[in-house]
Amino acid sequence: MSTVDEHRQAARQKLYFSVITVSDSRTVEDDVSGKRICELAVADGHEVLDHEIVTDDRLEIRTRLHSVLADERVDVVVLNGGTGFSQRDVTTEVVEPLLDTVIDGFGELLRMLSWQQVGAAAMLSRPVAGLVGMRAVFVLPGSPQAVELGMQQLILPEAAHLLSQVTRSD
Repeated sequence: MSTVDEHRQAARQKLYFSVITVSDSRTVEDDVSGKRICELAVADGHEVLDHEIVTDDRLEIRTRLHSVLADERVDVVVLNGGTGFSQRDVTTEVVEPLLDTVIDGFGELLRMLSWQQVGAAAMLSRPVAGLVGMRAVFVLPGSPQAVELGMQQLILPEAAHLLSQVTRSD
C-alpha cells in the first residue's frame, strides 16, 4: 500500500461542506452547478451545511466567505462562478488573498482536465484553492461541466486527505 493510500485511509470519512454560488443571474431554483456540488458531496458521504447564492460583488463574496468560515463545523467551502474574465468575475481576486496557503496544483490540474474537454478555452478559467486555517476553500468555474470535473476528479478524492495532512502533528 502506498503512503498516499495510507493517508487516505486514515483521513476522516465525513466532511462538512458549505457551498457558495457567485452569480448575478442565478436563483436557488435554477442554480444547477451549486445543486450539483451539494448532490456530489452528499453522494460521497459528506454533509452540506448550507448552500447560498451571492452576487458578483467583492464585499458580498468576502462577507459570506468570512461568515461561512466562522462556523467551526465547516471543513470545506466550495465556491462556484466568477472565475472568468468579465468585469464582474471577481471571485478569484476576492478569495485568493484570504487564503493562508494556496494549493497551486488545483488550478493547474483543473485546467489540464478541462483542456481534454474544451481545448484551449480551458485557459480562460481561473480556479483557485487553498487553506484558511484548517479548512479547505475551492473556487470552481460556474459551468456544470467544470463543477462535475472539479468535484469528481479533484475535490472529493482529495479533500479529506488534504485536511488530514493539515492536522497531522508529526
